[in-house]
Amino acid sequence: MRNKLIFALVAIGATGAAVSAYVYSVPAKPLPPAFQPARDPYSGGIYANGIIESDQAHGENTNLYPEVAGTVTRIPVAEGQRVNRGDALVQLDDSVQQAVVDQQLAQAEAAHALLDELRAQPRRENLEVAKAQLDLATAQRKTAQDQLDKQHRSYELAPESISRDQLDNAVNGVAVAEANLGVVRRQYELTKAGAWQYDIANQDKAHEALVRAAAASTALLAKYTLRAPTDGIVMSIGTSVGSYVSPQGIYNPYTQGLDPVIVMNGETAHLAVRCYVDEILISRLPPPDHIQAEMAIRGTDVRVPLTFVRVQPYVSPKIELSNERQEKVDLRVLPVVFRFEPPKDVGVYPGELVDIYIGVK
Repeated sequence: MRNKLIFALVAIGATGAAVSAYVYSVPAKPLPPAFQPARDPYSGGIYANGIIESDQAHGENTNLYPEVAGTVTRIPVAEGQRVNRGDALVQLDDSVQQAVVDQQLAQAEAAHALLDELRAQPRRENLEVAKAQLDLATAQRKTAQDQLDKQHRSYELAPESISRDQLDNAVNGVAVAEANLGVVRRQYELTKAGAWQYDIANQDKAHEALVRAAAASTALLAKYTLRAPTDGIVMSIGTSVGSYVSPQGIYNPYTQGLDPVIVMNGETAHLAVRCYVDEILISRLPPPDHIQAEMAIRGTDVRVPLTFVRVQPYVSPKIELSNERQEKVDLRVLPVVFRFEPPKDVGVYPGELVDIYIGVK
């Protein structure tokens, strides 16, 4: 009885193994793809990776860096916001530079006041004092001369009435009064003439130098506000209030490089895509007037026709998608730029990676 049970269990196990083997040997029906993979629509076409960017005559996007270093105190714009040329984008701490400007403006005003003072000479009060001193010296000269005349008449009437020493003193008194009158008269003429022309010219140049220094400091003060160089859209803000930025940009801990503080694109109805053709395929690239291209947006079935714009005639090392030059590989590529109108049924953005197929018309 026991042996029959064992043989029955063995038979059941063998049957189950055979059924399992058959069931698992049948291939599972594959799931349908979420989207159809992009295929080359051209016979003998060229495939290339592409990165969407702004549609502008030069460069990829508008990367903005401050011309001075400082701490960010205000960011009056937001990503995706449309801005006009001259709008403030980032404000840096300008308190020190503002103090320098105020000081130099005050110095320029003081120099201008001194220049006006020189040009306004002679001062009426000073001229009146100098005139009074001249009148006093003239009176003293007359008094000394009268004393001398009296001494002479007395000497002529009675020589013994005047000593020779008194007469000599009177003569010397007239000479001293005459010399003093000459000095006072020249001082009066100097006061009446006003400031020396060379002093005025020197002060004028000093005032002009201070005005120019203040203007230069004011121009530097304006650099502490990063403004939009053209109309466009703010695509990326790489800093925040309290961060330190420099003319080299701001440190990105992810890429370990320096990124622009602000990235903008032009406000146009089109976008551009820059594709990189491998150097081994450059010889197969059609002439510019025969190029026909199509863009496939990854993750969708959307295909967008492209319009050829230009070839950047400089073969450079291939780079990773972060666009960091230190991430080189052992291949060189030729950049080719196309323009396209963004599709309405799917969103595309600058910096997005797409597939490009290049063929011949």
